[in-house]
Formats: sequence, C-alpha cells, structure tokens
Amino acid sequence: MKSLMIMLLKLVVCLIAFTVGLDLFFRATITEIVSFSILVTIVSYLIGDRILLPIFGNATATIIDFFIAYGVVWLFGGLVLNSYLQIAWGSVISAVIITVGEVFLHYYLLSNAERLRLEQSTRWNGDHVRGTEQKMTYMMEFAEENEENNPYKDKNNE
Repeated sequence: MKSLMIMLLKLVVCLIAFTVGLDLFFRATITEIVSFSILVTIVSYLIGDRILLPIFGNATATIIDFFIAYGVVWLFGGLVLNSYLQIAWGSVISAVIITVGEVFLHYYLLSNAERLRLEQSTRWNGDHVRGTEQKMTYMMEFAEENEENNPYKDKNNE
C-alpha cells in the first residue's frame, strides 16, 4: 500500500514536471506527458527508490533520479517530440523539477523507513519489547588445541 502511495506521489511530481518542461514552454500533447511520466515513475521507483536509496542514501538516489529523467526524455524524446530544442531544454527543465521533488520524497521515504524499522525491531514473538532488539543467535567455534604452544599447560603432569 505504501509503495502505491509513493508511486502516485512520484507520478504527480513527474506530471507537473513534464507539463512545465514540455508543454508550458513547448507544445507537447497530453499523451506524451503522461507516457513520459509513467515511464520515469516506474524506472525511477525501481532503480532509485528500491535499490539505490536504501544503500547509498538521499544524495546518490537524487542524482540518479536526475539522470533517469533527463535520459528518458533525451532518448525517447527523439522518437516522439518534434524539435531538438524541445528535447534539449525540456529534458533539462523536467529533470531539475523532478530532482527537487525527489529530494522531499526521499526524505519522506527515509523517515518512514526508519519509523517502520523501529516498529519492527520493538516487536518480538508477539510481545512488545520497547527499545530492545532481541534476536535468537547462537555462535559456535570449532578449533583444536595446540598442546606444544599452550602456556597454561602444566609441564610437570605429562
């Protein structure tokens, strides 16, 4: 459910960004705006939010989101859009707006992930245990004693 909400927020940010970047300054159809928005939302969510954000954090995921938005418009804009100027400036303007929106979205994701992680760590075996993280771990060591180098061995009892 939270993934759907995050994707809808990303879609709204992308729709606003592509409307400003491609339609306000240049003439783009609604189908072009929606198709670019859906494509960037899916790719950015899968690569930026699900893979890179938990590993590298906000800064790296935001930079990657910028290049994803820029690359999608640059690559697929050549097939759909009419002018080179629209592709060049539309991709830059849209990518900057998406990047600004992604900063706030990533802060929201990271704060909620920390809260969810805390809730999961305080629940153990059906009972709430506040502030502790209880895990059942067992460690075992296999080794052989080296008799000739043992300093604690009594040399008189041999």
